[in-house]
Amino acid sequence: MRKIVPFLFLVTLLLSCKQEPEKKLPRIAIAGLGIESSTFSPALTQEEAFHAKIGDSIFERYPFMAMDSTLRKRADWVPTLVGKSLPGGTVTHEAYESLVAQTLKMLEENKPYDGLFFDIHGAMSVVGLDDPEGDLIKRIREVVGTEVLVSTSMDLHGNVSVRLAEHSDLITCYRMAPHEDATESRKRAVQNLVERLENGKGKPKYKAWIPVPILLPGEKTSTRVEPGKSLYAQVPGVANQEGVVDAAIWIGYAWADEPRNHAVVMVTGDDKEKVVAGAEKLAESFWDVRKEFEFVAPTKSYEEALKLALASDKKPFMLSDMGDNPTAGGAGDVTWTLTELLKQDEFHKPGGKSLIYASIPGPELVEQALKVSVGGKVSALVGAAIDDRFAPPLLLTGEVTAIKQGDVHAETEVVVKVGNASVIVTKKRKPYHNESDFTELDLDPRNTDIVVVKIGYLVPELYNMRGDWIMALTPGGVDQDLERLGHKRIIRPMFPLDADMEHPDLSARLLRASDQLD
Repeated sequence: MRKIVPFLFLVTLLLSCKQEPEKKLPRIAIAGLGIESSTFSPALTQEEAFHAKIGDSIFERYPFMAMDSTLRKRADWVPTLVGKSLPGGTVTHEAYESLVAQTLKMLEENKPYDGLFFDIHGAMSVVGLDDPEGDLIKRIREVVGTEVLVSTSMDLHGNVSVRLAEHSDLITCYRMAPHEDATESRKRAVQNLVERLENGKGKPKYKAWIPVPILLPGEKTSTRVEPGKSLYAQVPGVANQEGVVDAAIWIGYAWADEPRNHAVVMVTGDDKEKVVAGAEKLAESFWDVRKEFEFVAPTKSYEEALKLALASDKKPFMLSDMGDNPTAGGAGDVTWTLTELLKQDEFHKPGGKSLIYASIPGPELVEQALKVSVGGKVSALVGAAIDDRFAPPLLLTGEVTAIKQGDVHAETEVVVKVGNASVIVTKKRKPYHNESDFTELDLDPRNTDIVVVKIGYLVPELYNMRGDWIMALTPGGVDQDLERLGHKRIIRPMFPLDADMEHPDLSARLLRASDQLD
């Protein structure tokens, strides 16, 4: 007799075999443009400077988004265009519009989206356009829609206009200067985005924005030292509260002359009381310590700085040529400091102090060096092709001791020996941040008496390598003397330009959500 399987048992068996429906992943786009642009530099930034990455190559920028990473698996990612340039001059309108058009086209072709990771710097200036990042996110919104959840990641030296803040749902910035937490900050922006999509909470209910009328250079606001160290130490205490998504303090960018150039505090979240109180606490804390900010290292005139360097027996004595710092927006080709250095007998006499100067652009000299090779003699004008306001092009004559090709920024680097000085000449401007930047050119910075770099505060590797260090108040497009620069369009009063200004209104402004904009 055939056995009959009980009906309930059969149903249970069938249900157990049925697979759970696959969870639909959120669809998230990636886009962004980043540069610090000094409007006080005559340099103009062209499209190629952004080294734009398109499609899956964008993932190379984010170690936390590797193929096997957890974050990569939590969403269906649509990378479009991300371009990041060395700091420089104002971006040409043509370059900006070309990059924006490419971005919008790719976003249009691949929509719809649930989210967008907006990776920017925040201090881009464009010819004929105020607030480019605000313009860019508004135009992106016109393509992707207002329902899409946008998480914006920024440099703490960026500027946060009301327009940028309103079109961003989640927003954050670095908490360290130098920016040792850059990757961590971008990862936080992505994690916040993914989590808000996964838990269904979406756009935070509240965004508190507070403009703080302070405009200070990064060299005075490093988080390595007080008061910046303690000020930024308060940020996690606000950000990590239940009901708060994130909190951030932007120092702002001092070398552009636009109404948005000032400090900003923002806090986002769903608990109105905590969002408002947290933002106001951070803003008041910033204002309270405004007069305590000082340069992160001893700062002297060029003449005084060189005198100290020559008298020191500590190797290497690092001297920051601050006024033309290409990592802050300087043209990078001001010859004033190098011209003055090479006038010193100390760098020409036998047994005198050794010097490395990094660096000066000189494509004509580089071309000569490639023809004569290492060991050959060269003589050509270098520098001041862009910024000749302080000194003309310098005729540099010496022996080629090294040639290196293929650098992403410099393209070709040449070392020219002039007496006891080794001058690094590049085809295109390049900042020198790592010991390998020198050793790959057969230079030994640790055993050189004086190393001059076009930089402000030293990045970690140079800082750790220094025997001693001083920052020189040299001329250029990122002059540390803000009064000498002559801002005309920033909102006044502004500390420290108006040192005795009254206490400003630091109450939180609750901004509209992105889907409530006109």
